[in-house]
Amino acid sequence: MHNRPQRDILKRPMSVQKAIFPVAGLGTRFLPATKAQPKEMLPVVDKPLIQYAVEEAYAAGVREMIFVTGRHKRPIEDHFDMTFELEVALEQANKQELLEVVRSVKPDDMECIYVRQPQALGLGHAVLCGQRLVGNQPFAVLLADDLMVGTPPVLAQMVEQFKEWRASILAVQEVPAEQTRRYGIVAGTPVSERMLDINRIVEKPAPEVAPSRLGVAGRYILTPGVFHEIATQPRGVGGEIQLTDGIASLLRREKVFAYRYEGKRYDCGSKEGFLEANVELALAHPQLGPGFREFLKRLEL
Repeated sequence: MHNRPQRDILKRPMSVQKAIFPVAGLGTRFLPATKAQPKEMLPVVDKPLIQYAVEEAYAAGVREMIFVTGRHKRPIEDHFDMTFELEVALEQANKQELLEVVRSVKPDDMECIYVRQPQALGLGHAVLCGQRLVGNQPFAVLLADDLMVGTPPVLAQMVEQFKEWRASILAVQEVPAEQTRRYGIVAGTPVSERMLDINRIVEKPAPEVAPSRLGVAGRYILTPGVFHEIATQPRGVGGEIQLTDGIASLLRREKVFAYRYEGKRYDCGSKEGFLEANVELALAHPQLGPGFREFLKRLEL
């Protein structure tokens, strides 16, 4: 079932150089805040959500960032573009520290590419929009809604596993039984303390039919074979082209692993998760943390 020629495994690059960021969603759960700005640009403490995801990819060795955008997503492009007037103003005002902050948003060796998703046809379709830019290479997919905090960063942990296994890897976490309808749920055979050889993946199952409680978080390393599987899938849950269905089909041709990552995930697609991320990351902030902690203590009185 999982066999593939050994030569194909050996030819597969060991590093992951490209990442797809599906950012075409409308962010309706955050209206009216997202009426005129992308939800990915909502700030958590002092950085927009999308920047956390891009920094995580960069820390994992990715240098080509592919943004799958929709209408009204221009602020994302502007954020990662050079802002000449701002940099000149900061330089003239001798605000060197702020200048470094602005320039660090896009390091010189990082490339940003934008491709339009013409219709909101689901996550699988968004990934498919990046096929020509990815080519025949392994690639990462990062969902900015899922703000992941880990040491080392979660995608860097996954890249290390990819170097060993050279196969698709999905980040997973245990979820409460009543929440299985929110996730792709996987089942399989453990091959190490944190790795699972997947034999089944189901998109948003009801608790009574879920194959396990291991839910896929918003980080993936995928082999290029997944593009064909996505493209030949019928519409799935919600009438959308589901990435989970493409991965389920890929299982018939290649091994796919689940990785129990070390770290914490904030579901910033929900208001509750977004608020939790702001509070916890503010408390961990080296400059803001101590004062903010004191403020919270006063609130408890």
